[in-house]
Amino acid sequence: MEYMEELYAMVRMKWRLRRIETGIACNDEDLRFCYDILQAVSRSFAVVIMELDEEMRDAVCIFYLVLRALDTVEDDMSIPVDFKLRELPKFHEHLHDTTWCMSGVGVGRERELLERYTHVTRAYSRLGKAYQDVISGICERMANGMCDFLTRKVETKADYDLYCHYVAGLVGHGLTLLYVSSGLEDVRLADDLTNANHMGLFLQKTNIIRDFYEDIREVPPRVFWPREIWEKYTDDLHAFKDELHEAKAVECLNAMVADALVHVPHVVEYLASLRDPSVFTFSAIPQVMAMATLSLVFNNKDVFHTKVKTTRGATARIFHYSTELQATLQMLKTYTLRLAARMNAQDACYDRIEHLVNDAIRAMESHQKPNGESVARSMLMRYPALGGHLLYTLVDNVVGYLGK
Repeated sequence: MEYMEELYAMVRMKWRLRRIETGIACNDEDLRFCYDILQAVSRSFAVVIMELDEEMRDAVCIFYLVLRALDTVEDDMSIPVDFKLRELPKFHEHLHDTTWCMSGVGVGRERELLERYTHVTRAYSRLGKAYQDVISGICERMANGMCDFLTRKVETKADYDLYCHYVAGLVGHGLTLLYVSSGLEDVRLADDLTNANHMGLFLQKTNIIRDFYEDIREVPPRVFWPREIWEKYTDDLHAFKDELHEAKAVECLNAMVADALVHVPHVVEYLASLRDPSVFTFSAIPQVMAMATLSLVFNNKDVFHTKVKTTRGATARIFHYSTELQATLQMLKTYTLRLAARMNAQDACYDRIEHLVNDAIRAMESHQKPNGESVARSMLMRYPALGGHLLYTLVDNVVGYLGK
């Protein structure tokens, strides 16, 4: 029945995508380019962003493309470091020059993004000043952080947290400031950006763990796992690709997962503080996806031989249900427990993982409402073999649709 539920979610997701693609058709050539290139460089983000209302959606779309263009320059290994150190710190200044573009950097649609960057800057020029200030400010801070790590490696866990702050935590800062600037969220959300930073770090660390195989195979290899963690298990991180070192590789992997789990309680607190439904959905989906990914990569040797990903059905299910706090907490809890089910008492990180899992579950349960559903509904929802979960999902959606 879980398969049927995921199939239903996939159908709903495709139907929603078609409505979205029709809805963003507009006479603004610049915005049309922005949304088209967004779907090409990050289809998953393009789907998530459509949960936002139009004004906020445009601002976040442009915010993402500005940072993606910046990242394309930093990420191109064919470009000399001196060029990057010269260009990155002033990248934010190009936002105010609607004629500026860059050629010969990046590949595919990312190269096109830079070559046709005038569309982005013209769209940026039509945003409200509050949005512009946030986007420009975060771009400048991120660029400076990238320059810092162009000249040194990620050695300590403190380095790792700082690097993730620059490339992802600042995104959490920026999004929070955009939410507040739009009036959709309470101004107090921006008073303390600690949890916003944790939102970014949790996503970035999950991606770094998942992408080990792809990153280590690049020429030259890209290494983001901190030496302070991996040196306890090997003298050479490249050795983890060899099956002879599989046991130590998995132990190191689990230590990396433990480091990511530290952020989960903060993620829960941030999500629980949001009040606008569209902002909540946009914020929640990537976090649930990250937890689902961690539950798959934990204690999984395949991470060192391929890219481990959630299935399309599971992804569609997450998109479908991450629309309000209670359902989101339940999914986060489910994936956290799936991760816990993969624990091995012989693992060196067992006690730490168990402690972190318990902390995460407590944070989730502190915001979960008491279960007041009927006995019949409880039984049917709890046991998929009875077919109740899919049945109630269908009924709830029909009732919800008729009630709109």
